[in-house]
Amino acid sequence: MLVGPKLLQQTIKKVMRIHERMKTSQSRHKSYTDKRKKPLDFAAGDHVFLKVIPTKGVGRAIRSRKFSPKFVGPY
Repeated sequence: MLVGPKLLQQTIKKVMRIHERMKTSQSRHKSYTDKRKKPLDFAAGDHVFLKVIPTKGVGRAIRSRKFSPKFVGPY
């Protein structure tokens, strides 16, 4: 059983190895994403579709029906 500074050194090495692998994976993922991303350039007079969130009242967005209760009644 390892105790003391030897255990600490091994733990630090493992953490550094995990950190390096995570950075490698993140950079690979970023390069794949950047290749697929298209630059958006707009000029005056262009027609553009915007995503609009419907609101009810002042500043309140309509809740999705997916998570709303189906039936609320007397219990």
